[in-house]
Order: sequence, then structure tokens, then C-alpha cells
Amino acid sequence: MAARKLTTRFIDSIKPPKEGRVEYWDTAIPGFGLRVSQSGRRTWTLMYRHHQRVRRLSLGVYPALSLADARGLAQAALREVAAGRDPAADKTAERAADTFGELAEKYIERYAKPRKRSWKEDRRALDRDLLPRFKNRKAASIRRREIIECLEAIKTRGAPVLANRTLEIIRRIYNWGIAQEIVEANPCALIERPGIETPRDRVLTDDEIRVVWTALDEMPAVDAGRVKLMFLTAQRPGEVRQMRWADIHQDWWIIPAEFSKNRLSHRVPLPALALEILGALPHEEGGKWVFPSTTGVGPVSSNMRALATLRTACKVDFRAHDIRRTVATRLTGDLGINRLTVSKILNHVERGVTGTYDRHSYDAEKRRALKAWGQRLGEILDAAPTASNVVELASA
Repeated sequence: MAARKLTTRFIDSIKPPKEGRVEYWDTAIPGFGLRVSQSGRRTWTLMYRHHQRVRRLSLGVYPALSLADARGLAQAALREVAAGRDPAADKTAERAADTFGELAEKYIERYAKPRKRSWKEDRRALDRDLLPRFKNRKAASIRRREIIECLEAIKTRGAPVLANRTLEIIRRIYNWGIAQEIVEANPCALIERPGIETPRDRVLTDDEIRVVWTALDEMPAVDAGRVKLMFLTAQRPGEVRQMRWADIHQDWWIIPAEFSKNRLSHRVPLPALALEILGALPHEEGGKWVFPSTTGVGPVSSNMRALATLRTACKVDFRAHDIRRTVATRLTGDLGINRLTVSKILNHVERGVTGTYDRHSYDAEKRRALKAWGQRLGEILDAAPTASNVVELASA
């Protein structure tokens, strides 16, 4: 059909063809036109050449997209063509691009699970706050403002630290997507942490340790045993939770690299009281885990419920890592153990040249330190409570 200058009045007057479709081309913009189908659907279209090939780009449907707006899109597309791009191919690629849900799933399966022991935390953050908002959105379409709004909503409900962690997770997902050439940019760029975090410095007093230990004696052995071993070994809660009978060798607990946070095998001496606690735990023949789950599959999945019950019973406000901090502080402060030995007990990675070349095991030093701590803990538990602290704890 011959070209003519398209007008809204003319377009409204067009009658659908009896069969097939008809195209009306605009004289104002070369290649720009309107396709009218037998059903009456009117679609804006643009024909152009890219690398000597004829290409067609659909711009939208009339009247949802007006003539003026369609012309604007056509002109913008022709500018892209002049710059060497292919708008039709870009549109096809965008249509096939990953949604945020697909990108997040790839990140979990290909990166987080093989490399992060805490990948389940990433999964929980996705399920709780990110996927409900962004799952079906194209990953490349999510804007910085939307991320900020999501984080502010988390902060507003009283979880500023969780907002910070969520920002870290979504930033990591996009950075991984960029490295895999799935997305081109990270919408988290230049976003600051919404929550103010104050590092915890909580160290339990002698009286608090006694009150907690007394409350533990009233709890199931498998729950109490985990917490008591945290006090006696200063190891990470997740590592204690995954303790296996096969990893206990006389008075040593060998944490395999696969269960260690820094992926380094770690030898932990077990004080006499720790061995006594382990000896009192149920151990079915062929049982693998020291603290098996109630389902019988794998170790207990979390310490959170046991610790919440314990806090309610003893009225002492503390977290699992406060126990580790308490032991480390008591080792240096009460017993005068040097910080290097304490670092070895905590299985911290030593940076720098010294850490690279020093391959001494420090087994003897760790044994002496934890033996001394076991004795000191026994003294704390046997001592009479301080009167002022008894009143304070009773009124808590």
C-alpha cells in the first residue's frame, strides 16, 4: 500500500481487512507504519536494515500507544540502528532474559551451595523479602529505588541488621550475575547499609554463667549438651551442632574441613568435663551424629529454639556467640593465655607472612589453655553467687 502521512483521524477511520492484514506506512518516518489485522488489532511497526538484513520491530498497540508516542519510539529505535545496534534483537534478548527469581535460583545452586555454609540464610532472605517483591520481574529491570524501598520496609518493621544482611545478599547475587554475563549492572551500587550496627561486646559474668548452667541442667540432655560444649570448647555453634562421634578421638575433637567455617581442619582438646558430658549423652549403635535431629536424618538443624528456651528459663539475655566471646575473654583476662593461643583455639585464620609459614599445630598450648579453662569454669560453678548479682538476676 502506498505511504501517506499517518494521522489519528485516519487511523480511527481504518476498517479491518476481510482477511489477513494490511500495513499503512508513514511518510514522516521511513519504515514506520501501522499493521491492521482481520481482528481489528492495530500494531505499530518499524522496518529497518541491520547488517544488510531487513528487520522488523513491533513498538506497541494502538490506541494504548498513541501515534505521537509510537513515532517517538520509532525515532529512538532508528537512532540505535544508526549507532550499530539491532533493537529487534535487543527486544528478543530482553524477553528471554532471566527474571530475578531465575537469577537468584542460579546463584543459590551454582555459587552459594558449593561455596557458602550459610547458603540457607541466603535462601531464607530470598523467600522472606526479595522473591515476594521481585521474583517475576526481569532482573535487569529492577531499579535502585526499588531496592532501597525494600530495605527500608525491612528496617521499619524493626529489623535494621536484617536489612543490612539482605542488602549484602542481593548485591552478591547481582555481582555474581555480572560475572556470569547474565546481567550488565548491579542496582545495589552506591546503596549504603540502612541499619546502624554496633558490634556486640557481651561477656557473661560468673553469676550469669552459674544461672545459665543451672537452667541447662533442667533441659533435655541433647540441648543442654550442645550449649555446655560451647562453654567448654569455645567452638562455633554450628560446628558443635554438627559434631560426629567418629570425629572424637580419646580427648580430642577433630573438626573436619567440611564442617569448619574457614574450611580448615581443626583439632580441639576436650577438657574432662566435656568428656563427662559426651559420655552421658545417648549414643545408639551406628549413630553418626552426637546431636541428631528429631527426624533421625542429619544433625539437629538449629540451636535457636534451644537457646530461646534457655533464655526464658534463666532470664539471662545472651546469644550463642556471646558464649564464645566469654570464653575467649576469660582465657586472656582470667588465665593470662596469650592471644595467639586463643586465636588457635577459636580457629581464626592468621593473615600475613607469619600465618603462611608457621605450621606449628599449637596442640600442647591449646590443651593446656582449655584444661585450665575447664578447671576455672568448675570453680565458677562451685562458687557462691554474689549477693548483689543474685538480686539483679532475680528481678530480671
